[in-house]
Amino acid sequence: MGLGILDVQGHVPGTTRYFEEPGEFETAGTTNLPSLKCDRSGPMPIILNPQPSDDPNDPLNWPLWRRDIITFLLSMAAIFATALGPILAANTLTLSVWFSLDFTYIALLTGYFLLGVGIAGFFFVPSGRIWGKRHLFIFGLFILIATSAWAGAVGHDYTSLLWARIIQGVGTAPFEALVNAAVGDMYFVHERGKRMAFTNLAVFGGAFFTPILVGKITHTIHWWWTFNLVAIFCAASLVAVFLFCPETAFRRDASLNTDITEFQFSGDHHANRQEKVTAGPGTLGNSTPTVRPRKTFMQSLALFDGRKTDESFFKLLFRPLPLFAQPAFLWAALIQGTMIGWTVFIGVILAAIFLGPPLFWGEVQTGYAYTGPFVGALLGFFTAGIFADWSAKVLTRMNGGIYEPEFRILLVLPQLVFGVAGLFGFAVTAQGTLEGQYHWVIPIVFFGFEVAGTVVGAVASSLYIVDAYRDLAIEGFTCLIIFKNVFSFALTFKAYEWLVHSGVREVFFALGAVQIVICFLSVPMFQIGC
Repeated sequence: MGLGILDVQGHVPGTTRYFEEPGEFETAGTTNLPSLKCDRSGPMPIILNPQPSDDPNDPLNWPLWRRDIITFLLSMAAIFATALGPILAANTLTLSVWFSLDFTYIALLTGYFLLGVGIAGFFFVPSGRIWGKRHLFIFGLFILIATSAWAGAVGHDYTSLLWARIIQGVGTAPFEALVNAAVGDMYFVHERGKRMAFTNLAVFGGAFFTPILVGKITHTIHWWWTFNLVAIFCAASLVAVFLFCPETAFRRDASLNTDITEFQFSGDHHANRQEKVTAGPGTLGNSTPTVRPRKTFMQSLALFDGRKTDESFFKLLFRPLPLFAQPAFLWAALIQGTMIGWTVFIGVILAAIFLGPPLFWGEVQTGYAYTGPFVGALLGFFTAGIFADWSAKVLTRMNGGIYEPEFRILLVLPQLVFGVAGLFGFAVTAQGTLEGQYHWVIPIVFFGFEVAGTVVGAVASSLYIVDAYRDLAIEGFTCLIIFKNVFSFALTFKAYEWLVHSGVREVFFALGAVQIVICFLSVPMFQIGC
């Protein structure tokens, strides 16, 4: 394997030959591999992993512009869906007064939303694996439209709003779990980096723009209009997704999944080029399969287009649970989930920190404070987008043309720098702002760095799961969703109590120390792989 990654016997999923050698097509661990398709648009041909079939309905055969439009529309829908997570962040004080409840109850409106996302993600796994993703995106948008209208009409009924928030989490789950998996469906390994950065910016970063608008909306036309507007935008997204986002899951021959399948060849290389070879699992041949006609536009609107796997519903239902014991999925859950948890933690306490002396913030000021995190999300997006594919190509060249999914783990380095600096910086400057030592902009800047680390970590873990375990991508993202949402839910229970008991500086010093340990777990992950 090379570059510090331990060698193992046999084929390792995700290990592929990235660049074509002169006159020769190969995958790692395989010699004399005939007639693999390549991307020849650049100066050096790049082997397509996975290999596209000859079926015009295979998403890998769609024009790049069409795949990018689908990614854009799903990402926009994901922005509106995930915006419901922090939609109350700027309204903590307003809702506390409106419902005559303390801050903990208002924080739980976010906590139970996250719990709904985590639980629903678990049940959506088998449906997504068996019947594809399209029906879940449509179903989720219907739920989001209905529950957002419901939340905007609750009046002073806290319990009704709480239930609306829980079910909103159910509608959000498909977008948190499946948008990144759809990138794995539609793009080759060398095309995923920038697209995965963009989808993660939508799923995680876009949410930080929400409080900037929510504070002003609440101050101008009341807090319930924030939910009404989400319902309107989700309705527009429903039309766009229904018309222009066909099913991305495709059941192709196992021999074409060159990023996850080992190949066996026999006979002379040149002989293989002259004779047909029967294709089967683990074998790449030149036989011509039966090709279905291209679907019409009306056919592409169907919610279901056949099973994507023969595995049983209940087997798939419980498959994510054992994955928590697999080091790769546990590492990904920690790298992504803890940083998101710290972000949620800051979000639910931000207004509480600054609403008293010396600042006396209201909802507008709290909303505008999220400009820092939003800029941080953009910083994380550009860092991951530029660094992800570039570092993979450089390391692949250094490794003799062989690509390893572990190369994606290097993205943890900017996560470590941004995320830990943000946590420790926020600890010092937020406390100092309350004591009159710093301007309030300084802790907001460090909050932005923490969010940048969150986005980069999300891209690193997502890319690694898709590249190394594309066949388990849905289950893998479900593990990430379950962990981060249950973890964040638990933090909302104790956020204010912990803050009051220990103080801002001590709390965030502890969080920063935990994050350093988690980032350094990437060293054995890079060496050993899983």
